Amino acid sequence: MKNLKKYSLLTAFFCLFISSKCLSQNNPPPPAMPTQQNKIIVDKIVEAAHYKAYVIDFCLAKINEASAKEGWNDQKAMEITESINYKNFRDAIYNSFAFYDEVELETLLKAYEKDTAYQTKNVMIANKALANNLNIFANDIVLGKYISK
Repeated sequence: MKNLKKYSLLTAFFCLFISSKCLSQNNPPPPAMPTQQNKIIVDKIVEAAHYKAYVIDFCLAKINEASAKEGWNDQKAMEITESINYKNFRDAIYNSFAFYDEVELETLLKAYEKDTAYQTKNVMIANKALANNLNIFANDIVLGKYISK
């Protein structure tokens, strides 16, 4: 009987130890972001590639599609449309350029500024991760997640 109490006490301490170690996991690391200088260059690339207009047009198309499908009134459609804010999507763009160095970003910027035909081959539109993030962002706007109350 004495051994049974001893083993049950050891088992209880073992279970407490294991559960405390399981709860001590760390949070995931923050998403990768470029340096401040690289953010400036990325902003210039976005401007040269007219990507901000593309983001807004994409969101408007999603809103119009949802409005027609669900029969929204004009007030709801206007409220959802006014919630479009490019700044809410900017971190996703920065994240997609986080692993480029300054020289690569400058080269990309010069290519956009020099060649207007290159602008139609927008590297941001071809980036599948960024396209997926844009789709999620537009769907969140349609759902009203960015409406300020």
